[in-house]
Amino acid sequence: MNVFRAGPVSDDWVEVRAELERAFVMSRAAAQSEESFVYVVHNDDLLGRRGVGNAMVATGLLSAARTAALEGSRKGWTANVVAHDDDVAPAEIEDWVERLLDSKGVTGEVVRVGPGHIGKALP
Repeated sequence: MNVFRAGPVSDDWVEVRAELERAFVMSRAAAQSEESFVYVVHNDDLLGRRGVGNAMVATGLLSAARTAALEGSRKGWTANVVAHDDDVAPAEIEDWVERLLDSKGVTGEVVRVGPGHIGKALP
């Protein structure tokens, strides 16, 4: 399954870069195989509430998914993001990941699972 789960990083650029490189390797392999992929990030990281490093990774992955979606839409594969809160059951996250991997019409999107983003300015 082509899923990248962003792990927590410090604000150190070396850690941020390593995490983004791991995501790139998975994404490149999926794209070369013309297969859909999903990034899983924390809602708070997209909002910059858990540190600069985590925010760089999460927003970088969102940007990467939206950019890859353009290429994938021409070739029949998708790239999406699932953003979740702490209290979301892992099974619910997996359900959304599977839905997005199976979808042919949804691409370049972020699906937010949990209410932590409500009332916030969103990227």
